[in-house]
Amino acid sequence: MKVTWPQILWVARHGQSAGNVARDAAEAAGHVMIDIHYRDIDTPLSALGVEQSRALGRWFGALPAKDRPTVILCSPYVRARETARLVAAEAGWNTGVDLRLRMDERLREKEFGVLDRLTVHGIQGKFPELHSQRGHVGKFYFRPPGGESWCDVILRLRSLTEMMTREHGGERVLVVAHQVIVNCMRYLVENLDEKQILEIDRKGDVPNCAITSYRHDPGTDCLELDLVNFISPLVQAGAPVTAAPDAQAAPKP
Repeated sequence: MKVTWPQILWVARHGQSAGNVARDAAEAAGHVMIDIHYRDIDTPLSALGVEQSRALGRWFGALPAKDRPTVILCSPYVRARETARLVAAEAGWNTGVDLRLRMDERLREKEFGVLDRLTVHGIQGKFPELHSQRGHVGKFYFRPPGGESWCDVILRLRSLTEMMTREHGGERVLVVAHQVIVNCMRYLVENLDEKQILEIDRKGDVPNCAITSYRHDPGTDCLELDLVNFISPLVQAGAPVTAAPDAQAAPKP
């Protein structure tokens, strides 16, 4: 049987999380650690993240039926699950009836290992050799002890994209995940190289609840880029746009 890409693929970052807020406060105060007691997987949305997720849901709900998702693939992390649930609820979708909601651990946040919960100041102070190594190797290939590089994330996403062509070819798929996942999906779908994806990353963080989307071209059987970091649903709803790095993220080089 011929496999093909989804008809439409949307990739969304979760709404602003409590971790995003805590990270901003810790960095501004020059603290070593981010003051948050949740495990990364359990970090919930902030009040603003809830508002952003609902705004995105209203935008999806207003789409014609032929352009709405038929399946949501979601990171198992709480902030992503809450975003997906709020989007579906606000759009008026009944999961299990109108569309399928599937959690997939391959969409989890990049793992930061020993750098987890450290600020830029904390990394420089506690692990100066790692900080220097990361600057030399670059974020694409650097793997902190106990953590992942971008390449590691891309390897797990390769099997996810293969699953999408095998099980969701011709469908309309919404992926709800994290900033690094959005960029690594772009790397795979757009056939980018290290220099190209890091240049995209240097231009700024992926806004919370922003959409990057692709449409299937039957002639080439490829996905063609449609929207990039689309934030109009938030702007139209009057929801503030935020683009903070994730709480546990290492600093940009």
